[in-house]
Amino acid sequence: MPIDQMKRREFITLLGGAAAAWPLAARAQQGERVRRIGVLAGVTADDPEGQARHAAFMQGLRDLGWVEGRNVRIDARWGGGDADRIRRYAEELVALAPDVILAGASASVAPLQKATRSVPIVFASVIDPVGAGFVANLARPGGNTTGFTVFEYGTSGKWVELLKQIAPGVTRAAVIRDPAITSGIGQFAAIQGAAPPFGVEVSPVGVGTAEGIERGIAEFAHGSNGGLIVTAGTLANINRNLIIALAARYRLPAVYSDRPFVIRGGLISYGPDRVDQYRRAAGYVDRILKGEKPADLPVQAPTKYELVINLKTAKALGLEVPPTLLARADEVIE
Repeated sequence: MPIDQMKRREFITLLGGAAAAWPLAARAQQGERVRRIGVLAGVTADDPEGQARHAAFMQGLRDLGWVEGRNVRIDARWGGGDADRIRRYAEELVALAPDVILAGASASVAPLQKATRSVPIVFASVIDPVGAGFVANLARPGGNTTGFTVFEYGTSGKWVELLKQIAPGVTRAAVIRDPAITSGIGQFAAIQGAAPPFGVEVSPVGVGTAEGIERGIAEFAHGSNGGLIVTAGTLANINRNLIIALAARYRLPAVYSDRPFVIRGGLISYGPDRVDQYRRAAGYVDRILKGEKPADLPVQAPTKYELVINLKTAKALGLEVPPTLLARADEVIE
């Protein structure tokens, strides 16, 4: 048989075999089970930091082989800091019968647990999950919930120290916190306990409404030698721009728990890399989808903390940042 004819016959045979395999591949892909993941975020859908965290979670899923539209479906709800809306969305997500739900912070976990004790819940950023009653203990959470902590309450005391380092003249500090959640009470208590050795008197300011924040800071600013400590919480994030603007208006040195405040004009922050927390949360979601139980997955602490300083804001406040503090900073904004 001529060589050209043999090559042609081999090509046709190969082509026929491939063509026969195509329907099988298509059937395999069509038969792949599509898993369902609910996502309940406390912030608004257009919040840049909320979007960054969601993107990190989605990238984490893709890295583990979960692709939306192929083998997973994502049902995301954005609460916008509204407790009633978050509660309604929690019930709505549970009714969809997802395989697992990702919750942002405490404000999302509490209504989800009220809505279900069977659907697995993974939280990405909770301050005190044991104190809030979300898990039995960190090593063996029990129940249907596990995830990632933000920090120990002792970290809150670090904010007092940083405030005195960057603004030594401060003797009074307004503490912006949410009194409606366990972590808001706990953070304030830790700050209150850490403040006396630094010669700082602290006063709480609630974050229930924007008007309340504005009124509370304005009243506090009547006195001299004041500063701000902004604790971690969904409502503080929702009112991020307002708090930064008020700190600038009243020339109050402010310490924040999260980098996005400093990126947008705040003075200094110290806390975990929240975006990384959401990327890590994708790993727990993956393990649950593959059959592991939340009860057996230990609650994990942050692996990355960031100290961020805004030199432009420091200059506007007439503050000279100590070289030792600058040397410790993970990021300096000029």
